[in-house]
Amino acid sequence: MTKIPNPMKHILRSILICGLLLGFLNASIVSSSPLPSQAPERFTSISVNYTVYEWWLMTWKTSQVVCQVYTEHESWPTEQEVKYYCNASVAAQWAATKPCVYDDKVNSPEQCGGLYLHLRNITPSIKEVKVNLPTPEVLVSIVGCNNPPGEDKCTALPYLRLEGIEPLPNEQIIQLAGTLNDAPFTCPGSVCDVPLGPTGMAGNKITFWGDSSFGDSTPQYEAQVRVIPWGDFGNPEQTSPDQPTYYVDVLSSQWKGSQSSTCAQVWQAFEPVSGPPSWLRTPDLEADLVSSNDYFLLAGSLIRQGLVDASACQYGGLEVNGAATVCGVEAARNVMQTWQNQFDAEIIRVAKERGVPAQMMKNIFSRESQFWPGIYQSAYEAGLGHLNEIGADAVLLWNPAFFTQFCPLVLNNETCQRGFGNLDKEQQQMLRGALVQKVNASCVDCPVGVDLSQANFSISIFARGLLANCEQVQQIYKNTTGRKAGELTSYEDLWKLTLLNYNAGSGCLSAAVQKTVANKLPLIWENVVRFLEPVCQTGEIYANDIAGIPALRPTSVADLLSTPKPLEVVATPVPTATPFFTPTPLPTQTPTGTLTITVTDTPSATTANYP
Repeated sequence: MTKIPNPMKHILRSILICGLLLGFLNASIVSSSPLPSQAPERFTSISVNYTVYEWWLMTWKTSQVVCQVYTEHESWPTEQEVKYYCNASVAAQWAATKPCVYDDKVNSPEQCGGLYLHLRNITPSIKEVKVNLPTPEVLVSIVGCNNPPGEDKCTALPYLRLEGIEPLPNEQIIQLAGTLNDAPFTCPGSVCDVPLGPTGMAGNKITFWGDSSFGDSTPQYEAQVRVIPWGDFGNPEQTSPDQPTYYVDVLSSQWKGSQSSTCAQVWQAFEPVSGPPSWLRTPDLEADLVSSNDYFLLAGSLIRQGLVDASACQYGGLEVNGAATVCGVEAARNVMQTWQNQFDAEIIRVAKERGVPAQMMKNIFSRESQFWPGIYQSAYEAGLGHLNEIGADAVLLWNPAFFTQFCPLVLNNETCQRGFGNLDKEQQQMLRGALVQKVNASCVDCPVGVDLSQANFSISIFARGLLANCEQVQQIYKNTTGRKAGELTSYEDLWKLTLLNYNAGSGCLSAAVQKTVANKLPLIWENVVRFLEPVCQTGEIYANDIAGIPALRPTSVADLLSTPKPLEVVATPVPTATPFFTPTPLPTQTPTGTLTITVTDTPSATTANYP
């Protein structure tokens, strides 16, 4: 063993210590990594010229300055501005001050009481205003489908195309990324085609997003994709003459095309592969929506307004309450059929625009108003769908985009920015009443007592109301199960539950869903309605009637008036036009050959607060 001299030991010891120090430092540098950088905020600043007006609030007696108020408008400060810069007491004193008038008793301003405003300074200024810039997004479509013209089926396995959109000039989407069945994928650039394969009936979930050269990313989006092979072309034992066929459905808020059903997107519920049932379809042609039902109240209205001559019938073809007799219906049949189909074009247009089934809306209109708006004016319901204040509340609460458009027509912008749920009860009541009045088609000065343009307008509002009820149904499922409604219930059953929610109230549906889950039963229509409280069971009848296949049976006046309607009204209504007639009970003795009618108008169950 070689013995190392002492001086050499010191040198080696020094080298070893330095090496250990360097190694420690290098290990620290390698193991450390910078924190994720914050994405830059998308905004820019612009310079805006404005003028500051300085007002002094002074006493008449001593000309003492009480406080200073600054505004950016030439007119006097408002009471709210004075309250902001001073206080409520000073604002009230200024508002109560009367003009200082010189007369025999008052010879100088010092003898006047209260406060007055003095414009002290006008200062031109420049301020920087922060303006938010548009954000990027990713849209979804299907390519490589090879579908023949006019067909919605694919003859080859398609691709899911992701397209990144960057609205800022000189910036671009540099990468698209996501996961398909938990398997990650990335694509450079702004376009990415993700190959699809056959899935189960529930489909596959895909998440995706885009990265921008600006330094930020889009939100993380989701889509549910279903690819169903159809036919025996995939049979390995024998060659099939069938051409490969695939039914492809995509549920995503980023879908590039038009959604056939907005509520399907809300629920994440796929429509049946063979298409929705007839009552949930939207035809392309008006001819496919034509109906020829007999409506006693509609016929009575046509007779009363002079559109039909029923003078050959006993009692002029009318019952005591204004509905038509059997003879009156016969006399009005041709005009009645024309009248009930005149709204078909608008129903189809709104259905395609809003993604609400056209046939279902027409079925609802036939039951609610028999296509004559204003029958139940005493209950303050308006439009073809008989919108009441409960329905108006749902539209304003669950459709923020519509609330943003409608609210400034009634209240000031500052108040509307609070959102419907944060408004005072009086302000909410004012908006509900204004919306009901807005769709009111009754018109005493119109030739036939109905403003047809308002009737058409009410269709769009009613469709928004149905979408609001779709949102409520999804919220009930989320509160009860924590899952999307489409994961637990079929598309058709969810529409029935939406109609139940619309008619009986969210309290009825919520309680029934909770009891179904508590009893560990599948959330299908037949199970949920088993747990409806007695006062809520009219909602089941209502939904089944709307979903009747084939089309709804002709509705008699007795059916319409004896069915409890979802009034649930507690608020003071907005005055409406004078009704043409108000249904009233018939006397005990009725003429021979007439129809005896029993009128009931029982409120339906609901809860004060939405889930």
